[in-house]
Amino acid sequence: MTDDWQLPTVPAADASLPGSLELGAFSLSLAVADLDASRAFYEGLGFEVTGGDAAQDYLILKNGETTIGLFHGMFERNILTFSPGLTNRMERLESFTDVRRIQQHADEAGLAVSDRADPSTTGPASIMLTDPDGNPVLVDQFF
Repeated sequence: MTDDWQLPTVPAADASLPGSLELGAFSLSLAVADLDASRAFYEGLGFEVTGGDAAQDYLILKNGETTIGLFHGMFERNILTFSPGLTNRMERLESFTDVRRIQQHADEAGLAVSDRADPSTTGPASIMLTDPDGNPVLVDQFF
């Protein structure tokens, strides 16, 4: 992840966009067999490496407002990832829905949260859910 001091800051997410719970920037975390081959493939589609560390087996790539992460040997399945506090334009939000509030909302909606954030803390934290088709959904807050 890019250091937060390098990210431009905006007051809040665009409230005119649809959705009843602001989840932050969306990205797809791909479990890849060969990091170099995957990097070359996605660079061929116009993506550029913007973060990560190949020596630690992961890279973050962007193409416009689309973000994908390539992860070798870190997890078994692709993961849908939401990042509260960020926009898809990689802007840091001054005001955003905290991951603990998202966890509370999921609980109230009857969704099973398998990996939980400690509600007594603040700042960076994450939660994990699994959708009805077995797709992991990560809500990963960096700030």
